[in-house]
Amino acid sequence: MYIENSDNIIQDLSFKFAVRVVKFYRYLVDEKREYVLSKQILRSGTSIGANVRESLHGQSEADFVNKLQIALKEADETEYWLELFHATNLISDEEFSSLSSDVKQLIGTLVKIIKSKKGIQ
Repeated sequence: MYIENSDNIIQDLSFKFAVRVVKFYRYLVDEKREYVLSKQILRSGTSIGANVRESLHGQSEADFVNKLQIALKEADETEYWLELFHATNLISDEEFSSLSSDVKQLIGTLVKIIKSKKGIQ
């Protein structure tokens, strides 16, 4: 079982989001009978946390930042899939708003960390 790490906000946010994405995937398959596009969001949405976790053991500061940049790209892709599901009425406004809010929080947090590590204001 996952133990929350209050010292690492991005790790916690990305793990909790991955759990939501897995549940969302199950919903899309079981309730909406959507089998193709749902795999895309499952891959990108869970990859965010996997790359964040991998960054924790980066070989260097550059490797750490690189892994977070990959996580950011995956978060952006996940946001795309959510927008597509919403635009094609596969998910409701409420479902979209909730998941979109979470991914935007992840994106914002990742951008802050990356900028901080790169010394960008």
